[in-house]
Amino acid sequence: MTRLYPSDIAAFARKYRFAGGRLRRLVVRYRTPDSLSVRFDLLVRPATSDLGADAAPVRLRFRMDGAEEFRLQKRPGGPGGKITDARFGYFGDVYFVNLDAFGLERGEVPKLHDFRGSDAYIGGRELFWEEVAPK
Repeated sequence: MTRLYPSDIAAFARKYRFAGGRLRRLVVRYRTPDSLSVRFDLLVRPATSDLGADAAPVRLRFRMDGAEEFRLQKRPGGPGGKITDARFGYFGDVYFVNLDAFGLERGEVPKLHDFRGSDAYIGGRELFWEEVAPK
């Protein structure tokens, strides 16, 4: 797996279209009594420059080591597993991933309260990712 560094977050977020994607798997694991790891798979589409082509979906696997906080809540009547949009952030040595991000104004940067106000977010010390080959 490739570690995602804070300086690479913006470029990584532009490589894929997360809006309309699906959460395919979520595993919460205690590696030690004090260390929590969250692994999740997302089915998303790669960003494309050719508007006439529809790229095949790819599966991305993420692992958040040292998870300090998370909330994964499904509201009644809401679509299960559907990603409205995803945001990635880094605040005070903690990575955040938000899987139900709401729209921001043009040029607006998400803040920490945008992540913690979400129904589906994870915050942790290290974030790794990889593209998984289809089965």
